[in-house]
Amino acid sequence: MTLLLFASPPIPALPANQQLKIYGKPINHRHLKSSRVSATRDDVDAFTEKSSYLFKLSSTDADSIVEYDLRKIASVYRRKPLILLRRVFQVGTTFGWWFGSRFVDELMERSDQMFPVRAAELRKILVELGPAYVKIAQAVSSRPDLIPPSYLDELSLLQDQITPFSSEVAFNTIEQELGLPIDELFSEISPEPVAAASLGQVYQARLRQSGRVVAVKVQRPGVQAAISLDIFILHFIAGLIRKARKFNTDLQAVVDEWASSLFRELDYKIEAKNGLKFRQLYGGIQDVLIPEMYVEQTTRKVLIMEWVEGQKLSEVKDLYLIEVGVYCSFNQLLEKGFYHADPHPGNLFRSYDGKLAYIDFGMMGEFKEELREGFIEACLHLVNRDFDALAKDFVTLGLLPPTAEKEAVTKALTGVFQNAVAKGVRNISFGDLLGNLGATMYKFKFRIPSYFSLVIRSLAVLEGIAISSNPNYKVLGSTYPYIARKVLTDSSPQLKSSLVALLYKEGVFRIDRLESLLTESLRARTEKALVKKQTEDTDSRLITKEILSFTLTEKGAFVREILLQEFAKVCFYALFYISISSTLPIET
Repeated sequence: MTLLLFASPPIPALPANQQLKIYGKPINHRHLKSSRVSATRDDVDAFTEKSSYLFKLSSTDADSIVEYDLRKIASVYRRKPLILLRRVFQVGTTFGWWFGSRFVDELMERSDQMFPVRAAELRKILVELGPAYVKIAQAVSSRPDLIPPSYLDELSLLQDQITPFSSEVAFNTIEQELGLPIDELFSEISPEPVAAASLGQVYQARLRQSGRVVAVKVQRPGVQAAISLDIFILHFIAGLIRKARKFNTDLQAVVDEWASSLFRELDYKIEAKNGLKFRQLYGGIQDVLIPEMYVEQTTRKVLIMEWVEGQKLSEVKDLYLIEVGVYCSFNQLLEKGFYHADPHPGNLFRSYDGKLAYIDFGMMGEFKEELREGFIEACLHLVNRDFDALAKDFVTLGLLPPTAEKEAVTKALTGVFQNAVAKGVRNISFGDLLGNLGATMYKFKFRIPSYFSLVIRSLAVLEGIAISSNPNYKVLGSTYPYIARKVLTDSSPQLKSSLVALLYKEGVFRIDRLESLLTESLRARTEKALVKKQTEDTDSRLITKEILSFTLTEKGAFVREILLQEFAKVCFYALFYISISSTLPIET
């Protein structure tokens, strides 16, 4: 669910009895009931109009599918075969008509001219079919390097410009969920939603008790029933595809992981707790803003959170905040392991005081420590072209079975990544790496673990947002300095072992690799002056000074120990050479 923040000055703190101006018009909240009547829309949103038959579940059936459980979902819809068949028919004919139109365009050689038309039709189709399909489209709408511009423009509208449902229904939901009349909860509330998305819509309001301006998110009616049925169908289709095409990846497990995450997103109490945890973990990062959650006033269908003013990050082209986002994502994925799994452009904003604001906390992921360290090792080995070790990393991460032929995999990975890595770490495109890996993954029976799909999606979406501001941006190149710094300073025995293995090849100390790591780690900065400068400063004296300073700190103790050992070896061999030389007879 996306929260739209106005491109206008923040609302000032007003006394509770004054009017709140929204869209530049004062709203008389003393007559809230009449305001509710005026808020009722005459038109019905496309999803309700085309798919309202999905809503007809008994309260018992609805309660049984609050959490994702495929067996319970199956038991509900097997008792409703007509609804199941009607949905399959609706989805099949809708997409069949669209693909048929694209085929006709190809035959008539008018594909280019009809691109904008078909893109608009596809967006309309996705909205009519409902939130499951909108969510899938949102996942790809953040990749301008993969999606044609016409389709990208249309699909990006799905992030925050979906037709809202009736405000009368929304206000009734608020009252039912919170157990109080709406005018006792809020002294002011916008008569129409300020944003509407696939799962719900948002109103701006002022709490009556505290006078604080808040965002009130209300869940779209019927969304649980629609998503559960669509997931049931997609799970069945995934099983058929895997059997027919002999996929190595368990597609049904991938659907299950996505579905579980989506069901958690439908429970706003979970989202509020996620936001609270996210704020505790990352709220202290410089120039990161995470709104306060009103957990005690949140229910499964209504969420109340602090109101934030700003603009979409993708619209302001702020390179500094993109770097802040990369640093924050590094902390999420590789430090704490609790990460935002849905960072599409509608969820990331630049606040009016210049901070990166995270808005939606419905879809989060957990990255276990052993997998985080395995991911770091894989990045290290990729950048340093150690493809033999990279093949082993893929086994650790669960991408390859332990029985895979390591030599053949190493040879294949060398062919896939050699050219990409040769450009240097700062020029490695995350999207290109994934694209080049496709054929190799199929040949060597790569598997996509369920956790990995969310991690990859999070990184890919972040790079997509960055590309919209800077076409040459590379998320791996920006993340690698933090990876280098972590490897050099972390106390983890596994990462220390990885560092030693990286620095020694066949017993020979690779000073060039240590210098590369230290140099890259110096780029792990998020201060505005450094990011804006974007310097490529290669002054050897400055680098040497920074490296020496680092080795003298507590965090540089392990690297200092390695350097002292190597220095001792050099001294020993030098003394040995001198002693041997002094005993040899001098030729005259």
